Amino acid sequence: MKKVWFGAAAIAALSLSAFGAQAHEKHACIDDACVMQSLLPSITAGGAAADVASLESPRFGTWGFDLSGMDTTVKPGEDFYKFANGAWDARTQIPSDRTRYGNFDKLAELSEARTKAIIEAAAANKAATGDTAKVGAAYRAFMDEAGIEKLDAKPIAPYLAEIRKVKSKDEFTTLMGKSSTTPFTSLLGLGISTDAKNPKAYAVYAGAGGLSLPDRDYYLDAKFADKKAAYLAYVEKLLTMAGWDKPAEHAKAVVDFETKLAEVTWTRAERRDRDKTYNPATLAELQAMSPGYDWNRYIAASGLPKVDRFVVTTNTTFPKYAKIYAETPLDTLKAWQAFKVTDNAAPLLSKRFVDAGFEFRNKTLAGQPEQRPRWKRGVGAVNGLLGEAVGKDYVAAYFPPESKAKMLELVANVRGAMKVRIDNLDWMSAETKVKAQEKLAKFTVKIGYPDVWEDYSKLEIKDNDAYGNVQRAGAWAFAKDVERLFKPVDKTEWGMTPQTVNAYYNSVNNEIVFPAAILQAPFFHPDADPAINYGGIGGVIGHEIGHGFDDQGRKSDGDGVLRDWWTAEDAAKFKAQADRLGAQYGAFEPLPGMKLNGALTMGENIGDMGGLAFALDAYRASLKGQPAPVLDGFTGDQRVYLGWAQVWRGKQRDEALKQQIIAGPHSPGYYRVNGTIRNMEGWYSAYDVKPGDKLYIAPENRVKIW
Repeated sequence: MKKVWFGAAAIAALSLSAFGAQAHEKHACIDDACVMQSLLPSITAGGAAADVASLESPRFGTWGFDLSGMDTTVKPGEDFYKFANGAWDARTQIPSDRTRYGNFDKLAELSEARTKAIIEAAAANKAATGDTAKVGAAYRAFMDEAGIEKLDAKPIAPYLAEIRKVKSKDEFTTLMGKSSTTPFTSLLGLGISTDAKNPKAYAVYAGAGGLSLPDRDYYLDAKFADKKAAYLAYVEKLLTMAGWDKPAEHAKAVVDFETKLAEVTWTRAERRDRDKTYNPATLAELQAMSPGYDWNRYIAASGLPKVDRFVVTTNTTFPKYAKIYAETPLDTLKAWQAFKVTDNAAPLLSKRFVDAGFEFRNKTLAGQPEQRPRWKRGVGAVNGLLGEAVGKDYVAAYFPPESKAKMLELVANVRGAMKVRIDNLDWMSAETKVKAQEKLAKFTVKIGYPDVWEDYSKLEIKDNDAYGNVQRAGAWAFAKDVERLFKPVDKTEWGMTPQTVNAYYNSVNNEIVFPAAILQAPFFHPDADPAINYGGIGGVIGHEIGHGFDDQGRKSDGDGVLRDWWTAEDAAKFKAQADRLGAQYGAFEPLPGMKLNGALTMGENIGDMGGLAFALDAYRASLKGQPAPVLDGFTGDQRVYLGWAQVWRGKQRDEALKQQIIAGPHSPGYYRVNGTIRNMEGWYSAYDVKPGDKLYIAPENRVKIW
């Protein structure tokens, strides 16, 4: 399903709250901004730190690289990240309204400034019609602080009243069945998405949810005991603000309830396994899987048509969740639902709710010292509600046709490099190579913006109802999914807006997607040295292509069908190398006592390593046998690696870094540089890295997959 994102907080939960928590993962992004919006709110494009003086695309140095950011006192073989970025790191402070800052975020600021101008112009145009009128109304609604303050908790009052009226578990199941079109949350929920084993059709997926902290570890791991204690106080505070009875008693019961759910929730690494999370079931089988949870009642309330085929994700969780549901007192469930409604609504309500939500979710959990100005949150909100309406104007103003043409050329070159690599693999059989080449040839490439824009004509937006706008947007998105459930999959749809600084691979469509906003320096500039472009956007292109062949992406064929197209021997060889890579990353310790999870970050690490290798090969091929120029003493190969390192230039607050380590599929930027290049043969020769250097790995211990 295409979710409605709200950039200021975990409002994505309002759309399909339970389904989103453990749904199957189709999209693999280049940056955590696409997967951690609800965990690290300030990461989103709506969270820029400061006004941007210019709306012009940035430039880096004279040939695309910022030499002033280097620390050349550091040997490349000792710490390549610091060699490329050390001076920048030393002089850069994370702005007070952010949890991280780097080159992704600088472009996010630019995108925000550009969309602000578009959105504010729409808001000022009272005679506007169509999408422009809706964009303006959505922004005016969010920026109407006086009106929102006057309403206080009134927007959620009807939902709290509905919860209070519930007299039985059956009625509560009915309430949860409305979670697709209301702010209610469901423990076990349903959503519509492309069928991983039949990508031409949609399927109804069943998933488990219900947790409110970033990950199960926040409930179960002693090192997060302070966060859990703060969460208990936060639940009590919000229940008090919502006028719920016995807030202290109920808060403890709610946290204990969620802790029980956490104990039986699959780990994030387990939820990555696309084979284990694809479990077809009839309605009778789904019911048997979750005894006492009345699915007929749930479906009747959901608005879904009658269906008898579901794809269950974390199937072993279902009976355990059902048991916990059966054993939990109704009063606790009602208090939990009341808290979820209030928590999700907080950023859209009066200042006391906004402040409470910020203090816990942004400041305590993510380390963000200050709240973002309201206009920035408003821009993020509108981009979340009407992203393609804003994106259409963004593209017209800021995405020249020549950028798309150049990107198509770069994609073709990087894909060509991957083709040669497959042919030259010494560990893969001829049989599997043929199928791998077939898949590579079938990749769909989307650049800049959709060919078919989103139709918002049926979405009602009011200029005096910020909370209601988000509710109606969630219901609208679900209604659209229901309407097309039995129709062919819409392959023109995008999972990101053009103004998003990110990129992704979608396995069921076998497509790579590059929004317009990322196609700028330091990733790409038409006047930059080609080596920098290949190290930047070329590495991103290669990364997304690599996702089609990472430990999970490789499980789909060229048509996006989830099936095993590998010989058993080739699959075993792949796994052996992937496990070695996982062990390497699992040894990295960004914070004392907190090592990276090599299994959770596996796909992204494979994408990085393969992506940079493809980009380097493509750069070399682009020279057509001619020697690369030397610029400021750097060879062509050296500049490709510098381009990659410059992309990942960034800093992060410790609390936000903890969330990423526990819940994020990407390794922190520091390790995306040092952990990637140390497995690449070309880096050793380019920078004369020798045994004894800290990053040196003996040739026989270097991981090579693609």
